[in-house]
Amino acid sequence: MRIGVPKEIKNNEYRVGMTPPAVRELTSRGHEVFVETMAGEGIGLHDELYTRVGAKIVSSAEEVFGAADMIVKVKEPQPVEIKRLKPGQVLFTYLHLAPDPEQTKALLASGAICIAYETVTDARGGLPLLAPMSEVAGRMSIQAGAHCLEIAQGGRGQLLGGVPGVPAAKVVVLGGGVVGTNAARMAMGLEAHVIVLDVSLHRLNELDQQFGSRMHTLFSTIDAIEEQVVSADLVIGGVLLPGAAAPKLITQKMVSQMKKGSVIVDVAIDQGGCAETSHATTHADPTYVVDDVVHYCVANMPGAVARTSTFALNNATLPFTIALAQQGAEKAMKANKHLLAGLNVYKNVLTYKAVADAQGLPFKSADAVLGV
Repeated sequence: MRIGVPKEIKNNEYRVGMTPPAVRELTSRGHEVFVETMAGEGIGLHDELYTRVGAKIVSSAEEVFGAADMIVKVKEPQPVEIKRLKPGQVLFTYLHLAPDPEQTKALLASGAICIAYETVTDARGGLPLLAPMSEVAGRMSIQAGAHCLEIAQGGRGQLLGGVPGVPAAKVVVLGGGVVGTNAARMAMGLEAHVIVLDVSLHRLNELDQQFGSRMHTLFSTIDAIEEQVVSADLVIGGVLLPGAAAPKLITQKMVSQMKKGSVIVDVAIDQGGCAETSHATTHADPTYVVDDVVHYCVANMPGAVARTSTFALNNATLPFTIALAQQGAEKAMKANKHLLAGLNVYKNVLTYKAVADAQGLPFKSADAVLGV
């Protein structure tokens, strides 16, 4: 198979779809890999590292898309990239389609086969290609939130861990999944007062067993969210409905009642955000203020630590990339139901129910379109 790796073009995005070690795994199996020049330059993955393992460096994204049977990326394709997709070409990347009807419409029109990292599953019911970036984003959320609490950033001038004689900040984490757990770990490490809310009693019990008295857990209800958010210094939005738009758990009214200079870090922004006041921002302009509350809603948070994120993501995606290359997309998905779960668009058909529900579109199941 001919595999293409274009340079990412989203704002301040320095991650790259494949590392040189990943490329070597494919070229050693007889596949051709086309990498756009400078694709990994921002994180020290120079062109010569790719050529050393058998990749062919090309001068433009047009050449990458034109030569490849499969495109491996990191972020969702931008409009100019979607226009380069060919009918039947495989796109393997994050998509986050539910809150993005324009991207959905364009991908459907492209005729491409679009497999989303964030909906690929595993035998334990997890999302193995989303988890590495959720770990990074969860940990980063506390760094970002602590920075935003500084006076110069518009925050209330509070140190997360406090000092002797001065209370620690109250950090409220919505969602006890991968993002929430990693955020809580970092916040506890900084000696903040941490409360995690989740709708799963089983998950709350696991967190209690893991962290003990250092963490406080609450069953998530409207009342509990309202009470905790309004009194928080830092709120981390880490909720996820796989492949679907994030639920709006933080209302405009709650935000208006929060303390002046408190902070919301909405990690769920890739799926539309979990606060009614959230809208996507960039690393170049990461925050804005609503009702004296600082909002940090960067849609590609792991891009700020692009080297760590790239290698972590490649560790997870590589087995699936190899399977797609070795068997072809259709055979690989028929052979692996977890990879099949990643199929969001098959040629001109929407194949993921949560996206269809979010946008009011017709869909056909992945099983049906592939005859599984």
